[in-house]
Amino acid sequence: MRTRFTEIFGVEHPIVQGGMMWVGRAELVAAVAEAGALGFITALTQPTPEDLVREIARTRELTDKPFGVNLTILPSIDPPPYAEYRQAVIDSGIEIVETAGANPVDHLPHFKDAGIKVIHKCTSVRHAVKAERIGVDAVSIDGFECAGHPGEDDVAGLVLIPAATRVLDIPVIASGGIADARGLVAALALGADAVNMGTRFMCTVESPVAQSVKAQIVANTERDTELIFRTLRNTARVAANAVSEEVVEIESRGAEFSDIAHLVAGARGRKVFEDGDLDAGIWSTGQSQGLIHDIPTVAELVDRMVTEAESIITDRLSGFVGAGAGVRA
Repeated sequence: MRTRFTEIFGVEHPIVQGGMMWVGRAELVAAVAEAGALGFITALTQPTPEDLVREIARTRELTDKPFGVNLTILPSIDPPPYAEYRQAVIDSGIEIVETAGANPVDHLPHFKDAGIKVIHKCTSVRHAVKAERIGVDAVSIDGFECAGHPGEDDVAGLVLIPAATRVLDIPVIASGGIADARGLVAALALGADAVNMGTRFMCTVESPVAQSVKAQIVANTERDTELIFRTLRNTARVAANAVSEEVVEIESRGAEFSDIAHLVAGARGRKVFEDGDLDAGIWSTGQSQGLIHDIPTVAELVDRMVTEAESIITDRLSGFVGAGAGVRA
C-alpha cells in the first residue's frame, strides 16, 4: 500500500506506532520497523539523554530499517532537559522525529538543520494548520477516541480527519480509535495518508508492558476508559480502574491538581506497565481496546492489517460501484 506517507518517510506500509510513555522501547520499535511500519522510541521514557543514545543504538542492533524518536514537550514544574534530548537525537543520526504536546517551533530549526523530518501530533485542525505553517513535514491528528491527551474540543476522528485533510497540503496521519484493517481503510477514505496506533501496538507480543495489562486490554470494551483532568482543561483518556475512578470522583467535587497529584504520578503508571498491578496508578488506553481481541506479534498484526485492507478495498468496496453495484461482497 503506497501513499504519500510511505514515499516521504521510506517505509513499506502506511502504519505508525507513535510514542508511548514507558512503552516505546527498542524491542517494540524494532519489531514495528521490521514489519515495514514506522515505530518511535519515546525519548522521555529514557531517564537521561545518554540513556536515549544507548536505546537508539540498541534498536539499531535489532533492525536496519527506518524508525524515529518521539519528543513530547509538556509544561512542567521541573521540565526535563529538552535541548539535551534533542541533541541526543541529532547526534545519533535519527532521520524522523515525532513531536507532541507544546508547539515544536523552538526545536524545529535544529531538527531541520540536521535534515530530520518532523511529524507533529495535533488534536485540532487549527493546531495542525499552525504546525504546517511552521514547517513540519506531516501531522498526526488525534481524534477524541485516542488514549492519552485528546485535547479539549471533543471531536471524533470521523469528523476531525476529513476536516484536517481538507485544508492541509502535507500528509496527515489519522490517530485515535484505529486498531484494524477497517480503521486503516476508513482513514484512507477520509483523506489520511497513514494511521497511527498506540493501544493496538501496546497489546502485541513485543510490547514491553506486563502481560496482565495486555490481557486487560483484550478483556476491556470501548466503554472501559475514564476521562480525567477534565476540570483542569488537560483531559486525558486512561483505563478505567480504581485510581482513575477516584480521580474523577475528586474532580467532581472541585479539585486543584495538588488534590490528585499523588494518584496520577508517572511513577505509579510505570509500576502498572512494569509490574502488572492494574490498580497501582493510571495508565493510558484508548477506546480502540473494544476492537482488540488478541495479542499477536507485531509482524502478524501488520501483515493482517495490510492483507485485510487490500481485501476490503478490492473485494467488498469494489462491489458497491460499477457493474457490481448492489451485490454484497
